Amino acid sequence: MYHIKLKAANKYYGSNHVLKDIDLTVSAGSFTVIVGRSGCGKSTLLRVIGQLEDMSRGELYFSHADQVDKQPRIRMMFQDDRLLPWKSVLKNVAIGATQFDLAKKALSRVGLADKGNDWPEQLSGGQKQRVSLARALASQPDILLFDEPLGALDALTRMEMQNLIESLWLNQQFTSLLVTHDVTEAVRLADRVIVIDNGQVTLDQVIDLPRPRQRNKAFLDYEETLLNQIMGGI
Repeated sequence: MYHIKLKAANKYYGSNHVLKDIDLTVSAGSFTVIVGRSGCGKSTLLRVIGQLEDMSRGELYFSHADQVDKQPRIRMMFQDDRLLPWKSVLKNVAIGATQFDLAKKALSRVGLADKGNDWPEQLSGGQKQRVSLARALASQPDILLFDEPLGALDALTRMEMQNLIESLWLNQQFTSLLVTHDVTEAVRLADRVIVIDNGQVTLDQVIDLPRPRQRNKAFLDYEETLLNQIMGGI
């Protein structure tokens, strides 16, 4: 399992200073959620960690078993499923697999073993996101990044996907980072929630609740803390 460390991370788009001297360490096998208002820099931070964006200034380290800068397998899930319509469901999953059998196993893990020969257009939105998750899992990732992958789903499907993601993470213990606007989702899934505002970390909150989580008073207290921090800048 991989640790992630960002040191003095900065990102500019022209004169727009999106990330501002962010220091962040993510423990191996943990589930970290990043929240904040639109435009705060949270997705940019995720893309920097995923090496889809270069930092303008700063350092990014990965470490595994005391080996610094050993490169992990990183995969990302996006809000859109990004399935190829001309490939079957199983062949879409196989794009991320090192072996074809791993694609079959990944599809089974997300509950769609019987959909391998279907086409993406035959699936519901939730099923498409399950296929996208299976494709990421088939690569046996060390680090799995989620950029609001559940944002377009209806409430019940979203809850099902939250349960699925949590169960797969608990089983495989890859290091997870998820970006979301949904504070309830953050408390539901996270070991730790990072609040970003104006390109800076304004709150680093450990979520100390047993799993599976219930929306009890402690849960609601965490929600209130996070919402107050996010809305406090308005």
